[in-house]
Amino acid sequence: MAEDTAAHPASATPPDSLEPLELLYEEAGQPRFTLPPTLATAYNGDLGFTTPCVYANFVTSIDGVVALGPEYPSSGSAISGHEPADRLVMGLLRACADAVLIGAGTLRATPRHRWTPDHVCPQAAPDFAELRQNLGRATQPELVVVTASGDVPTMHPALQSGALVATTADGAHRLNGHLPAVCKILTAAEGPTVRMVDVLAALHAHGHTAVLTEGGPHLIGHLLGEDLLDELFLTTSPVLAGRAGTTRPGLIAGLELLPNRPAWTDLISARRRDSYLFLRYRLRPPRAHVRPQTALVS
Repeated sequence: MAEDTAAHPASATPPDSLEPLELLYEEAGQPRFTLPPTLATAYNGDLGFTTPCVYANFVTSIDGVVALGPEYPSSGSAISGHEPADRLVMGLLRACADAVLIGAGTLRATPRHRWTPDHVCPQAAPDFAELRQNLGRATQPELVVVTASGDVPTMHPALQSGALVATTADGAHRLNGHLPAVCKILTAAEGPTVRMVDVLAALHAHGHTAVLTEGGPHLIGHLLGEDLLDELFLTTSPVLAGRAGTTRPGLIAGLELLPNRPAWTDLISARRRDSYLFLRYRLRPPRAHVRPQTALVS
């Protein structure tokens, strides 16, 4: 869910536009990182993860649209209405992560974005930095772009800042010599497809145990298809997007779950700002089923 746009004093007053979210529900006993006071006040509580963990973050319209189509770059902003609370949660989730995992389609669809906490919520940058220091994280989460084909916009500013590109042998050959020097290529597959289990194993080997994914829908489909998604953060924006002969995907693309293999979740947190809902779900362990063959082709 991407949108374009020193130690912090121990103050409990959030910066401008970071008024506290309203806490509606929180499951007891969740892991807690103990957020810096300003973030704890703005989020109205603490946040934490049991690692290793793969968690997703999306914004959706009431009618289930998460992207408006390739003709509308950075459409997450239109869906969210640039809501400051959504940008706060997005930044907070990035600040907790070792790595931010996206598909090449998401990179192409957001031509000016950088997947860092302060890019979406710059007024909280000192607090994000304090949180990452407290967690022993690097200064910024590592951006990881997954592409089977190697078709990525090599001049994208996010790649100019450095990223790990996970691809196939053919994709690596296509990208060789074209990526910025600060980028690294991870050849995560011998054949024509990329398995997400291999990508995550490589990230774990790099010490990345808290992995945030912001999609897109096909990448979420692959993670769910391999039973690799642990949690989902979903912002419901009070807008109706509509569909009329255009490709406007929902949260999951390329994978059918109902009726044969439903992916049930448990609501573990609910917050509100005006008419926006900020929901957190935990994926239940999957029932026994045959995993489909998944092929990431972006």
